Amino acid sequence: MQHIYLDNAATTPMAPEVIQTMTDQMQHDFGNASSTHWFGREAHTVMDKSRKILADSIHAQPGEMVITSGATESNNTAISQTAHARAALGKHIITTAIEHPSVLQPLKALEKEGFRVTYLPVDENGRIRLADFDAALDDDTILVTIMMGNNEVGSRMPIAEIGERLMEHQAWFHTDATQAYGLLDIDVKAQHIDMLSVSAHKINGPKGVGFLYRDPKVQFPALLKGGEQELKRRAGTENIAGIAGFATAVQLITSEEKARRQTKYLNFKKQIMTALDNANISYAINGDIRPDNVNHVFNLWLKGISTYALQTNLDLAGVAVSGGSACTAGSLEPSHVLTAMFGADSPRLGESIRISFGAQTTQEDIQAFIDTLLPIVKRLMVKQTVQ
Repeated sequence: MQHIYLDNAATTPMAPEVIQTMTDQMQHDFGNASSTHWFGREAHTVMDKSRKILADSIHAQPGEMVITSGATESNNTAISQTAHARAALGKHIITTAIEHPSVLQPLKALEKEGFRVTYLPVDENGRIRLADFDAALDDDTILVTIMMGNNEVGSRMPIAEIGERLMEHQAWFHTDATQAYGLLDIDVKAQHIDMLSVSAHKINGPKGVGFLYRDPKVQFPALLKGGEQELKRRAGTENIAGIAGFATAVQLITSEEKARRQTKYLNFKKQIMTALDNANISYAINGDIRPDNVNHVFNLWLKGISTYALQTNLDLAGVAVSGGSACTAGSLEPSHVLTAMFGADSPRLGESIRISFGAQTTQEDIQAFIDTLLPIVKRLMVKQTVQ
């Protein structure tokens, strides 16, 4: 059976170059980067070189980068530590209704502590309205946390415009760039971003490593207590092999490569839509088709077809897609993203799938997916009609 992987928004396979880098590091640079002997110094040199590569990728300085275990830790650190460090200045936080659970869950915890959180609504394309943001911002606001690109529908938020609005405001601006990093050019200085979260495994790097960019003005205690690693900003012995692998993955994605991938993914969407149109299958896109979205994500409403039935049949046929965020895949609750976009009563909530492309996805993969999808959909439509 041919297996086709179209769940790259959940995780990506490691690039061969990344695997080679990590293998070399595990064999030769196994020392603890905090040790002062030769082995430790060698490991620390690898970490310093990698940190500069990561910093350059978002136009930051190496000293502004905190290496973490991934975006979940980065998001939790940025949100919880900012709130607690700045509570005397205010207790209001602004976010959106479609953030990743690693943003929403720490915010829910903060609400129980007395913080006030505004969850901005989104339109049917999955975007906030700047007028709603302007109305929510007040003198009590200490943090704004808004994702750069959505993990379920691929919508892009107006990050630069929000950053400009906050230039003269006390609120710190954090963005979860997990899905956008590697596809969009990011300049934290030009976009006035104070904190930014990323995971390596979304760009063909290893799991278990990421970073939190922190502008020098952003000061709060470390979330993880222990040693004095990361300039006392994040305790724990550094994952040298993972960090080096992360840096290699970043080096593979030039600005030209980002643009090439965006165009390739957009063409994949058009290829699928053309096939559905030609087969007279009733569908709609959850979100919209725009060149400046994070285009590896494609969320389709196949009208009248159960998400569970379709996903199960595709899996049995060797095709991997998802029904939404991987972090909520085991939940029986409907997608909070689609709920925010279309309402709790919309049939889209139980009849949509998320297809997500990656660097290794080919046009042949997409055609094989189409050849598998169409007969399954038609069979399920007949079955539903009979029932």
